[in-house]
Amino acid sequence: SSDLAFIDCEPLAAHGAAMPSAIANRPTPEQLVAEFVLLLDLEPRGGDRFIGHRQPGGTGRVFGGQVIAQALVAASRSVPDDRAVHSLHAYFLRGGSEDHPIEFRVKRDLDGRSFSNRRVVASQRGEPILNLVASFQKRQEGPHHQAIRMPDVTPPEELRSDADIMQEIAGDLPDSPIKSAVLRPRAIDFRSVEPRQWLNPTNREPVSHCWFRFIAPLPESAAMHRAALAYTSDFQLLQTAALPHALSLPQGDLKMASLDHAIWFHADARVDEWMLYATDGPWSGHSRGLGRGQIFTRDGTLVASVAQEGMIARCDTSAQHCLR
Repeated sequence: SSDLAFIDCEPLAAHGAAMPSAIANRPTPEQLVAEFVLLLDLEPRGGDRFIGHRQPGGTGRVFGGQVIAQALVAASRSVPDDRAVHSLHAYFLRGGSEDHPIEFRVKRDLDGRSFSNRRVVASQRGEPILNLVASFQKRQEGPHHQAIRMPDVTPPEELRSDADIMQEIAGDLPDSPIKSAVLRPRAIDFRSVEPRQWLNPTNREPVSHCWFRFIAPLPESAAMHRAALAYTSDFQLLQTAALPHALSLPQGDLKMASLDHAIWFHADARVDEWMLYATDGPWSGHSRGLGRGQIFTRDGTLVASVAQEGMIARCDTSAQHCLR
């Protein structure tokens, strides 16, 4: 989804959310990462059924990356430990609410000699909000190549945190659920190579590069790092696809919502170390946009490939709603 999946242009009061304080009561990096780990620690209810925790400080609607990551954790709980996810494909059906927990039901479609396949339905109050299919593989040796090179971009140490920049310009943005979401402290440090289109956007080529890492160490579990990567992969994509249209999500003239999301996992990596997310948007039209991404480790290893289509709509800010 965009960085703010399922958040629309309605006024903040409609969601009953309070604007966060910029500095007061800011949690430590370790606390933010511990909250994230708890978010992915699903509660088993028996029979391949799990309950997902709610996001602390949510803004009314669930971030799409959260539902993907939690669904992947649910699927992973049902496969042998020697099988790791190599791909997942998800469809967003309805906007999830931060007011209710999410139920995940897993179907065991295949357990072969090398591969396992799982279907997951995420629901709230009896209605599905996401369908996900994930495939897992027993580790095997085989031919290997990587034809794509990591782009040569400014290193993260020479870039400012997106969060710091957002705090500086927050006073120039209208109060909205989007502003509330982007100001909320996060467990991930994003550092964009190109300037973000938050204020006074211009028409730009649909290409973006962003470094990211979790701000404190995550548990050693490779499955946790894969789930955290799935969570993070839902940032950036649709906003990159919207770059040619000079629209700004925080300014309230753009509405986005994920329709589907796919990830191919190529290698294990630690997401509490710097990774580069290179994204492009090859097409948009009919109120939809396509985003693609490659995620690299600092040494240039291609860790994952991502694709997503989502709704991209222009907002009528004077009427305080989005055209549909």
